[in-house]
Amino acid sequence: MARILFVVTGSDHWTLADGTKHPTGFWAEEAVVPYEAFTAAGHEVVVATPGGVVPTVDRGSLAPEFNGGPEGAGKAAAALAGMTELDHPVRVEDVDLADYDAVYYPGGHGPMEDLSVNAASGKLLIDALGSGKPLGLVCHGLAALLATGENGENGGIAGTGAGGAFAGYRLTGFTNVEENQAGLGPRARWLLQDGLTGLGADFQEGEPWAPYVITDRNLVTGQNPASSAPVAAELLKRLA
Repeated sequence: MARILFVVTGSDHWTLADGTKHPTGFWAEEAVVPYEAFTAAGHEVVVATPGGVVPTVDRGSLAPEFNGGPEGAGKAAAALAGMTELDHPVRVEDVDLADYDAVYYPGGHGPMEDLSVNAASGKLLIDALGSGKPLGLVCHGLAALLATGENGENGGIAGTGAGGAFAGYRLTGFTNVEENQAGLGPRARWLLQDGLTGLGADFQEGEPWAPYVITDRNLVTGQNPASSAPVAAELLKRLA
């Protein structure tokens, strides 16, 4: 049995360019689908957040239109309620990577607010990459990589801080096209794809909203919510 660390945003909002606080959190599918895959395989999941705060789900991620209708939305809500580890997170600042066999970051817009500038998470990511342990990130979870750039907590944002541990790695994440299609791109202070490119990563882009996964050494990344299941499957293969 492996022990897998889920690093989840602790933010319940994303500050837009005009100062508006857009309600958000973590995206349900990106947490629940990998959680169910890992636990079904007999692995243990531990949740960590900045400061150990209980994370907030993005209510939009539980809406019928994102879950195939009302029945799917009910199943998603029930699955999330069964993920009791979310109620008792550890502090990401206290995490010892030696205690875990793999690390996984789900998305939602929350990471754009807190994990993108969280030094403890940034160090954890650098250490995980260097350890060779499976490291998976999906969608906006990749905003956490921006805390690993040479400029520290602002690394990568708006094209600054290029360099660092993830420079040159092939990866994917929520694209500018998807952000614009979702309606928040024009209102954002910065976009994830731009930030990752500014970090020096080799950003790869698949079709909008379709599953798309990139692997590079021990790094496994998914473009969007639909990519969370194949990312989990790839991580499971590496834990076998």
